[in-house]
Amino acid sequence: MMATTHVGFLSFGSFLPLPSRISFSKRRPFAMAALSDDPIREWILSEGKATHITKICPVGGGCINLASRYGTDAGSFFVKTNRSIGPSMFEGEALGLGAMYETRTIRAPRPFKVGALPTGGSYIIMEFIEFGSSRGNQSVFGKKLAEMHKAGKSSKGFGFDVDNTIGSTPQINKWTSDWIEFYAEHRLGYQLKLALDQYGDSTIYQRGHRLMKNLAPLFEGVNVEPCLLHGDLWSGNISSDKNGEPVILDPACYYGHNEAEFGMSWCAGFGGSFYNSYFEVMPKQPGFEKRRDLYMLYHYLNHYNLFGSGYRSSALSIIDDYLRMLKV
Repeated sequence: MMATTHVGFLSFGSFLPLPSRISFSKRRPFAMAALSDDPIREWILSEGKATHITKICPVGGGCINLASRYGTDAGSFFVKTNRSIGPSMFEGEALGLGAMYETRTIRAPRPFKVGALPTGGSYIIMEFIEFGSSRGNQSVFGKKLAEMHKAGKSSKGFGFDVDNTIGSTPQINKWTSDWIEFYAEHRLGYQLKLALDQYGDSTIYQRGHRLMKNLAPLFEGVNVEPCLLHGDLWSGNISSDKNGEPVILDPACYYGHNEAEFGMSWCAGFGGSFYNSYFEVMPKQPGFEKRRDLYMLYHYLNHYNLFGSGYRSSALSIIDDYLRMLKV
């Protein structure tokens, strides 16, 4: 997760239309000579239209990847590298950035290139966005986010063309026609199984599965349409450009219920003006308040699996509250 100045990510043209400068390296065995000794520099000095690189500056704020700003005579590029993970993680991120970029609503970094590093690991090159001094206007942010949700639709159902990651946790995006089934199995169920495997936590696993089987009453009278979601919208992934326009980055995209976008609201700082502007574009649905904690539960479970027992009580409390509410 990054909270710093950014650039766009790459995606596979086979999944969605992308700007002409975006491309992915085909995966080749490490030893093949066709893999450049410095593929980042090679791309910048060819498809990036630069003739020379003037400086390379580290950019702080990430806990999973290394980030750098490449200054060139053709402008700046933002580059992330990971020395231990192959291109699939960045490919999923890039597809999400590309999908958000294509809605032409809220600003997201434009993806350019993803590939393998010759010494192992992977990289992503993207547009560099100069951030402003604040997160920008919350009212404008709410409106722009709602416009993205309204514009980004899927005819395939709920899911995404590839699996991706939420933090460093795999996020399964198998296309599913029913939202309740998708959320129960691929969001809550996956995290509950991780908690059981990692911590032997049979209590949260068993109670969580009781909840999974009884979600339907929370969606009575609600027509859930698949909307393009950023998927990991916390304060570190929200910023503004130098003109004050909102920017979102480091996504974990999929198509889901628009309300699921607020699952990280406990550390996103959304205020009243944000929600008021959002609901002017995407009207609030019946039972919104009853489902808010359900969508937070996924992220509390993920934090439990990533960072340990400090998040267990919050996750278990949400589960128990719903079991009481639903009387199951």
